[in-house]
Amino acid sequence: MRAARLAQTLMLRLRPAPGARAALPCSSGGRGRVWAREPVLAHWPCRAPPALRLRRPHTTAAAAAAASTAAPPAPTATPMPPPMTRPGPPMPPLTLYNTATRAKAPFRPRADTPGAVSLYACGVTVYDLSHVGHARVYVAVDTLVRTLAASGLAVTYVRNFTDVDDKIIARAAAEAVEGGAAPDPAGLAQRMITEFHADMAALGCLPPSAEPRATAYVPSMVAMIERILGAGHAYVTEGGDVMFDVPSLPGYGRLSGRDAATDNRAGERVAVDASKRSPFDFVLWKAAKPGEPTWPSPWGDGRPGWHIECSAMARDLLGPVIDIHAGGRDLIHPHHDNEVAQCQAAACECDRAAMPGGVDFVRWWVHAGFVTAAGGDKMSKSLGNFFTIRDASAAYAPAAIRLFLVSTQYRSPIAYSADALEAASGRLYYMYQTLADVEAALAAGGPGLDKGAEWAAAGLAAGTGPGGVAAAAAAAALADDLNTPSAVAALSGPLKAANDLVHTKKGRTAQGRLGDLASIAGGIRCVLGWLGLDPADLPAALEELKARALTRAGMSAADVEAAIAARVAARAAKDWATADAVRLRLEGAGLALLDGPTGTEWRPAVRLEEE
Repeated sequence: MRAARLAQTLMLRLRPAPGARAALPCSSGGRGRVWAREPVLAHWPCRAPPALRLRRPHTTAAAAAAASTAAPPAPTATPMPPPMTRPGPPMPPLTLYNTATRAKAPFRPRADTPGAVSLYACGVTVYDLSHVGHARVYVAVDTLVRTLAASGLAVTYVRNFTDVDDKIIARAAAEAVEGGAAPDPAGLAQRMITEFHADMAALGCLPPSAEPRATAYVPSMVAMIERILGAGHAYVTEGGDVMFDVPSLPGYGRLSGRDAATDNRAGERVAVDASKRSPFDFVLWKAAKPGEPTWPSPWGDGRPGWHIECSAMARDLLGPVIDIHAGGRDLIHPHHDNEVAQCQAAACECDRAAMPGGVDFVRWWVHAGFVTAAGGDKMSKSLGNFFTIRDASAAYAPAAIRLFLVSTQYRSPIAYSADALEAASGRLYYMYQTLADVEAALAAGGPGLDKGAEWAAAGLAAGTGPGGVAAAAAAAALADDLNTPSAVAALSGPLKAANDLVHTKKGRTAQGRLGDLASIAGGIRCVLGWLGLDPADLPAALEELKARALTRAGMSAADVEAAIAARVAARAAKDWATADAVRLRLEGAGLALLDGPTGTEWRPAVRLEEE
């Protein structure tokens, strides 16, 4: 009853007078204009909100403890350190597809922030290990970050963690039952964050500028909800939930193209609440439930809904306008539609002056396509058809997984299969082994090395020479909406030329050989760096690829060496049938044999199926 009375009082205080404009003006000196009889609208200046002073109706000890441990809103995020890059040709101007306009267009920084780009990517809900679908999104975002940095732009990249959610609470409760301890959702979230960081580092993804956790920004979320209420675009239910009033906001669903009057649903992560005024409405604040983490608010203890998290954290850390907002295609609706609505409804006059069209808080929406499992269904935890990054990494080197992912343009769907990963693993080994051979030849030196190196360096910068031409082609591909398959393909010519120069008699005596090799090595390293595949330790990377190939084959290095020795003996005895049988058995296990003047070596290859 007390909660219901409070809700009714708030509705009277927060709803604007009839005919009033749903605007939330603000001034540089402090509190924005206050609606009549409205004492709780939080101060939220246009740039950096201070710590929120919350009224605490019937605050419980648990809520007070939670509020006391939550960090205040962080200061505005700063640009991330530029990634280490190899010398190469300049990156052409970037053209990027925008989900909002359904078209590609030249990307340019804002006039008020020349040379800088702000980027926000929706992060994971940390209740379990991340899967290959997550890897697809964050590898795509990482490639975008590297391309922007290669263009000379300072990138401020924010990626959040949802660390309070129904799924986290349920998983923590299940673990508590199994272990006989009290539920610890915060502990579960921290463990999964640690595991996520390990997965991202293994995949070569650069650390963002900031990684805000939802639980540290609850005061900012409450402030944003208050502004949405004050603008007349939300209401408090008798149960103490705060719901966004979708029909009250013109243009809802314009990002996804959905019509709220026909085919749109709220997208809550829980069952539809019968107390909603419209079935399209979605939750901003969830009233407290027994055994769940809670925070105080003017509407009673509770916790934020999922959609408000990113809106508030992005606003705190990047300001009222974001240059690029990224995520998976599955987030376009409802999550990103709801983010657009929340930011539009909460915007003050100063924010709207900066927002495109006065209503949008994002200039470019970038969405990665699905990873599909067997049968063509989207890989997801809810469907139970996913492979975790950790599971995939047990059989394939993380760099091979990354090459598999960038071998398809980020907006297109990509089918996850063992064959595709084996092909990527074999391709990456070929790239790395060729690079190792080239760098070994350069290390051996010879006449004309210094002059050749100078020529190669000048050619890389100008986009000439075999390596410079390849790097320029890769740069043009990446600048065309991150066309990573074409960037990878640009290396085919230099790799073949390098093998000719290193391994054939004609190539080893070619005029200008060392200069060409230096150019090729520089071009390969440059392109691999843009793709996030440039190994810091090349021999170790080759050994990792071989070790994973042995794992997939169910063999040890000693087993392979014994098979090679048996084949050598068979060949010496001119027992060609036995020698061929050994070779075919290893090829069927994904291990290819290469005979050379110094003996037989093996390397990962695509597994050959028996006919």
